[in-house]
Amino acid sequence: MNFVFDIDGTICFDGKTIDSSIVQALEGIKAAGHEVIFASARPIRDLLPVLPEPLQQENLVGGNGAYTSKNGKIDVIHFQDSLLTQLITLVEENQVTYLADSDWDYAFTGEMTHPIYKNINQTSAQNRELRILHKLCKLVLFQPSQRVIDELSTLPVNITCYKGENAIDISPVGINKVRGLHRLQVQEFIAFGNDSNDQCLFENALHSICVGEHEVEQYASVSVERENVATMISCVLRKYENQEIQGVYV
Repeated sequence: MNFVFDIDGTICFDGKTIDSSIVQALEGIKAAGHEVIFASARPIRDLLPVLPEPLQQENLVGGNGAYTSKNGKIDVIHFQDSLLTQLITLVEENQVTYLADSDWDYAFTGEMTHPIYKNINQTSAQNRELRILHKLCKLVLFQPSQRVIDELSTLPVNITCYKGENAIDISPVGINKVRGLHRLQVQEFIAFGNDSNDQCLFENALHSICVGEHEVEQYASVSVERENVATMISCVLRKYENQEIQGVYV
């Protein structure tokens, strides 16, 4: 079985590390012969540093589905040129601050105290001018006006709102974490998540767990407090092994 984990707010709570008890539970999944997959809003560049080295070669979904990594090879879906021109014009005319992610490098104009900026892997990527980024895959706008949101709604893009950060995440139309899993040939899975971008995981999972309190928990099978995540991972694994959660290997 495939066990799929969001990162921030699900198994990582400080933006940098995963508690050793959770790492041990993840390793228990692998030891039992199952697959561990990480599916995050972060691009692969920023996802890798959070993972312990033994888990960095697992299949990865980044950028809410715009990036996939299999056997260390990264594949991306990016905005087409005509749409990208519209997005850049919208950003510039409305003077919106942003984080734009390409296949590896980025462009950032927001506050350097913002948690998203602190999570950028700056040791291996460069902050470049927006117009020279190669293969722009993901765009985060900080404190966008309603006018900007309304104009974006007329474009062929996916929009995810992060209310706690007063930001919106824009990706190519049709992109989400489930589509990323499909590109990895994953059809059946058990999912752990905690935010609005995990709704698609919850709706398509064999069994799903929401970490913490969030309105998205209405789509999950069960919810769990963050301090009990490691225990819940082991519990779900046992239930699957005992066929209390029905499914087949894929």
